[in-house]
Amino acid sequence: MTTHLPDGSTLAFGAATAAYQIEGAHTEDGRGPSIWDTFALKPGATRDGRDGSVACDSYHRYEEDLDLVAGLNAGWYRFSIAWPRIIPAGTGAVETRGLDYYDRLVDAALARGVQPTATLYHWDLPQALEDRGGWLERSTAEAFADYAMVVHDRLGDRVDVWATHNEPWCAAYLGYAAGIHAPGRKEGGAGHRAAHHLNLAHGLAAARLHEAGVTDLGIVHNLAPFWPETPEAAGAADELDAVRNRIWLDPLVDGAYDDELLRVAPELADPQLVRDGDLALVHGSADWLGVNYYTPFRPTLADPTLATHPEVEAYPGVTPVSFVVREPRTDIGWEVDDLGLEQLLVDTHKRTGLPIIVTENGAAYPDDTLVEGAAGHVVDDQDRIGYLRGHIAATERARAAGADVRGYIVWTLLDNFEWAEGYTKTFGVVHIDPQDLTRTPKASYHWLAEHIGSASS
Repeated sequence: MTTHLPDGSTLAFGAATAAYQIEGAHTEDGRGPSIWDTFALKPGATRDGRDGSVACDSYHRYEEDLDLVAGLNAGWYRFSIAWPRIIPAGTGAVETRGLDYYDRLVDAALARGVQPTATLYHWDLPQALEDRGGWLERSTAEAFADYAMVVHDRLGDRVDVWATHNEPWCAAYLGYAAGIHAPGRKEGGAGHRAAHHLNLAHGLAAARLHEAGVTDLGIVHNLAPFWPETPEAAGAADELDAVRNRIWLDPLVDGAYDDELLRVAPELADPQLVRDGDLALVHGSADWLGVNYYTPFRPTLADPTLATHPEVEAYPGVTPVSFVVREPRTDIGWEVDDLGLEQLLVDTHKRTGLPIIVTENGAAYPDDTLVEGAAGHVVDDQDRIGYLRGHIAATERARAAGADVRGYIVWTLLDNFEWAEGYTKTFGVVHIDPQDLTRTPKASYHWLAEHIGSASS
């Protein structure tokens, strides 16, 4: 079975998860602590005070979970590798039991006709590296490249499609500027420093992975459209775009940070941070681009009458803004507008010329409507079905408009640990019983399976 990037003749489908959100087994088989293990223990860090120590217990139930992927008719499974399982201290000794787990996972996926796509970093930095400064230090980027090669050396004979980072914007700005995510540091402009080291980590790893023969290497960004709510907010919208989108895309396409970004983020003009050759490593380093999309943003100049949006502090240096959020909204409070995805895909294709995969798209809803099904009570999540239907249609419209979009991957397979929201927000197409972790496909799972089946027939 080939596991290379889809050719784009039809839209490929898949399902996505992330290690810390589903695996559990946080001290098993030599796994070291991550920044999320540490952060989630702090009072108030997560909405319900819970952490990912057990999560969905997918470390032990991965066969069952891959059965669900196969039952979805999804040809692709996007999962992430837990760095602390592989190199518990971030550098140094390799834990072979961690590699053994991902060996089993990859083999089990392939045995079901599901093609594994591995993301090397989905936010679970080894705590030992954070203790030495985390993503604020260049050494973390260098350690990431070493870790990437350890994983590739074990799995590269069966996994061909790789992503270095998932949503480095969140790791940098929610983690180091706004303190909403691990490691919970509220240091403003330090977010720009972290962002550069995440870019550098990608560039260093990409060079070595390409040298090792990888031809389908990508990076996954949570790009977002910014639609100014008023004409006066147009300048602020451009600044937001610089910090959210161009800080990643410009190095990939041009090998540089643009002047507007440098004005907003003067830290990136520091030659001790951005050294000669750094951005040249990033330039042209991706063979494909992952786009995660959930909602558009409508900035207005800071308005004290609007409720404070939690992400406002994640844009250090930007003109103070508020975000207007229109209806309809998901349970997490995000506006639903599939036109944002269509625009984003078309614009990103024009900007980069890269093949694109929608690597995450989905919605949190209350999931409180139950109907009696053949296997007992089933979540009848018609709101999620509507969201998915609209966004898959938007993806197809972008393809029709010329965007080279190869795949659509639903977020997420399972209700899981939803970062700072704990277990209070459910994105899964499969319900997880909070007591015994029984998996029960929701109505959206069955709808999506039927849609994928009919699209591929």
